[in-house]
Amino acid sequence: MNECIAILKRWSIQCLLIFGTTTASGQTFDLQGHRGCRGLMPENTLPAFRKALELGVTTLELDVLFSRDSQLVVSHDPWFSPVFSTAPDGKPVEDKNRWISEMDYADIRRYDVGLRKNPSFPEQASVAAWKPLLEDVIREAEQRAPGKVHYSIELKVSGMSPATAERLSDRVNTCLKSVPGPASVTIQSFDAAVLRYWRRQIAAGAFLPVRLSALTTWKGVRKIERELGFRPDVYSPFYRRVTRRLIRKTHENGMKIVPWTVNSARIMRRMVRSGADGLITDYPDRFPR
Repeated sequence: MNECIAILKRWSIQCLLIFGTTTASGQTFDLQGHRGCRGLMPENTLPAFRKALELGVTTLELDVLFSRDSQLVVSHDPWFSPVFSTAPDGKPVEDKNRWISEMDYADIRRYDVGLRKNPSFPEQASVAAWKPLLEDVIREAEQRAPGKVHYSIELKVSGMSPATAERLSDRVNTCLKSVPGPASVTIQSFDAAVLRYWRRQIAAGAFLPVRLSALTTWKGVRKIERELGFRPDVYSPFYRRVTRRLIRKTHENGMKIVPWTVNSARIMRRMVRSGADGLITDYPDRFPR
């Protein structure tokens, strides 16, 4: 009996990944797991991405920055957070002085970022976990559902020189070319220069033809287009800015709209009814099926 249940569970997950999340009207909806599923598992860790896939997300949303030895570390913060990080000696990290960019990945991997839990997310499980590399996340996801998983990768470039930000972009593109079979990739950023760089490199044939997503808190569609100098594939605003009118306007301008970060089932239903193309959430389990 247990074996049958396990088989059915695996089959259900595969169906969700193959056919995507659909709304009541039958339209495909892009359900993105924010940092995997931060509300349920330690953010930006392999356990979080595994759980997100189990819950049927269509897209794994994650953040990438550089280590000192130029490895692509999956991490939102540029340091080890004192809220939930544990040093190799077993003591809690108590400050923000342990910068990822000043450490080699071999040392970064020795820190635990899952056992202490994040108190802001009471449903989050306590599990041993470390900050993985981008290639490790993609390889594991592709082993579970080859060619079915979508990825939305935010490049964390705050405080970087333009040259370093471009080098980060180059490394991400090289990584994406070297790993097997993602269904699709979206590069997202709050930084207009990063998106413009990807746009130029794609046009020149140097980069993979990924989708580009403009993240913003309050900027409107027209202001985003003016700042970028082109129309991105996706407009991704803070969810509280989103109205039916904004969704309609975004679509009229030839873009998809994927708001962040929506954690209320009620607001998720409103986004679906209003015509949003997807949403980013810490709690994929709350999405109304």
